[in-house]
Parts: sequence; structure tokens; C-alpha cells
Amino acid sequence: MAKYFNFFPTTAYTNSDRSSAYDTVTNIISRFAFEKSLKQNSSLFYPYDIQDGDTPEIIASKYYGSPEKHWIVLMFNDIIDPQYDWPLNQRTLIKYINDKYAANGAANNPPQSGLVWSQDAGNVKAYYKTITRLSSKPTKNQIAEKIEIDSDTYTNLLVTTTTYTLQDGSRVTQTINKEAQTYYDYEVELNDNKRKIKLLRAEYVTESGLMNEFKRVITVSE
Repeated sequence: MAKYFNFFPTTAYTNSDRSSAYDTVTNIISRFAFEKSLKQNSSLFYPYDIQDGDTPEIIASKYYGSPEKHWIVLMFNDIIDPQYDWPLNQRTLIKYINDKYAANGAANNPPQSGLVWSQDAGNVKAYYKTITRLSSKPTKNQIAEKIEIDSDTYTNLLVTTTTYTLQDGSRVTQTINKEAQTYYDYEVELNDNKRKIKLLRAEYVTESGLMNEFKRVITVSE
């Protein structure tokens, strides 16, 4: 992280205790960003699932040859706060859930831990209707939809499986199901969604390309 700020411009900072004196400090509010069109161009990146134990530094070291290039991983995915926008490992996630719902568990009769309360099937965060369509074609394409519904709709929704034939002779099996999501499952899903990121291809992270452009942009003083 230290080298990341080496190219940032400096600015004068007035010392409040000495009105006539000032210090020269690094202007950490300077920013470098990737154009939106670049992050949408699938030829420039490949998808990556963050694993437990992965950090931006570890990924940068593995794919770009240096942990100091962690900022590429973060900025390419619009991650502003690595502490909250990065997925928690399993152990930390369990502690986070337990702490977050501790008050809910304590209010229960008899009292429960926050973790146990969040896993209780009676404590529902949201209700969903899922629709899955599976084609009989060799590719066996599967299409799934997940739609949030209210509790009354959930109660009256019938779970069904229907198979119908298309004009080309292929068959499609449609299954309608329902799901009551606990607070625990909600937190796990939210955390897992953070695991899916994009990694800029290493061939574009060169000294004459991206790195040079980063230095040029970030060193421009106001």
C-alpha cells in the first residue's frame, strides 16, 4: 500500500496550532478510475471468484506479479472500502452475523445467540418464487428466475413441475418452487455475491501501458 501513494501529488496543510506554518502532505483524495466502457468489454477481463483467504494483495501478486498492484483489483471492480466491500472469510462472517443479530437473539424467549436466531426458520428475511426451465436439447440449457414475493403469496404458491414440447420437438421442463430465506442465508448470499469480480487481463497491466497512464493521471497537481 505504501508504494501506491508514492505518485500522488502533495498539498499544503495548515497546522491549526501554528497559523503561520504548514506541512506538505500527500493528497490522498486524488483518484484514478477506469472508464465504464472498459469494465464492460469482456475481452479485457475474465471473471474470478474470490476464495477464503484471498486479499487484493494476494490476487495482485498472483496475477500481476506484485501485491502493490492491488489497487487495480479494487478499482476495476469499484471497490471503495476493502473492509466492507470485500467478502468476509467464513470465520469472520459467522462472527459478524452473530454480533449483528445479537440483540434479536437476546430478546427471544428463551434468549439465543445472534447466530442461532439468524438460522431459525421462523425468522424470515424474505420470500421468493423460483422458476427453473430445463431444455432437453444436447446443451441442456437451464434458465432460472428468482422473484421476491410477499408472505401471503408464498403461503398460497403451489410447487409444480410441468413439461411441454416446443415446435422443434425439444422438450422444456419448468419447475416452480418457493423459498423462505432466513437472515443467515441472506447474509451468506450477500457475502457470496461479493466474491464475483472481474480481473483485468495481465497483458494490459504493463509499465508502458496502464502503469504509465496511472502515474501520468495521478501525479497531475490540482
